[in-house]
Amino acid sequence: MRCTPRIRVIDLETAGYGPQDVCEIGWQDVVQTPDGRWRVNEDRGAMLVNPGRPISPETMAVHHILDAEVAGAPFWKEAAPGVLRPEGGVAALAAHRASFEQRYCTPSLAGGAAWICTWKCALRLWPHLASFSNQMLRYQRMPQGLVHALGLPAHRALPDAYVTAHHLRDMLNEASLEQLLAWSAEPGLLPRAPKGPERGKAWSLLGEEALRALAQDRDPDVRFSAETEQRRRGETTSAGPTEPSQHTLL
Repeated sequence: MRCTPRIRVIDLETAGYGPQDVCEIGWQDVVQTPDGRWRVNEDRGAMLVNPGRPISPETMAVHHILDAEVAGAPFWKEAAPGVLRPEGGVAALAAHRASFEQRYCTPSLAGGAAWICTWKCALRLWPHLASFSNQMLRYQRMPQGLVHALGLPAHRALPDAYVTAHHLRDMLNEASLEQLLAWSAEPGLLPRAPKGPERGKAWSLLGEEALRALAQDRDPDVRFSAETEQRRRGETTSAGPTEPSQHTLL
């Protein structure tokens, strides 16, 4: 029986946008050491998956996985459980912009595991950074111990999971697992206004009218961030829906 707390970082490459359209899954584990610190270990891997239909040119141009390469691979429902529910279990699953992975890694496939979104947590822990994509975090932060070659090529499942795991390790060594899970359950708290005439400004610098307009935005991350600033100022906010979204390009 596994005693070491483990979080499994997941990354998917897809053939399109349907619920079974996964063509590759990669994983990298992050484990807690006896002294309470977290580290990236040697448990990692990747598996090609047959999406059951042709891979779209748009997605092929991102990951370069060919139809011929996945023709003999298992289908998603066959491949997913062994990766998402490994022997010994996991404390959580994690991904960068995890709502994408969660579209495919449904609770039934993932055993109801909790999820950490490293994008949302990066917004909280490192708001001073210019951008929060997985690769931009990699080169802005230069995580200790990240082997450059193991993180390449980008936009393949294992290298991307490996890079994300180094961000997660550092997050877990700054904040508790419970805190990361709590942040991940909320929309993203953007450090700056992402659109409009005030784009790029800290929320505290926005006037009331601009802040009010963004608090009515359709994007839950924008709305949540603006409403958070309104609450900080003691203003009443609207009680709109706050379901997570990953559409903001920060």
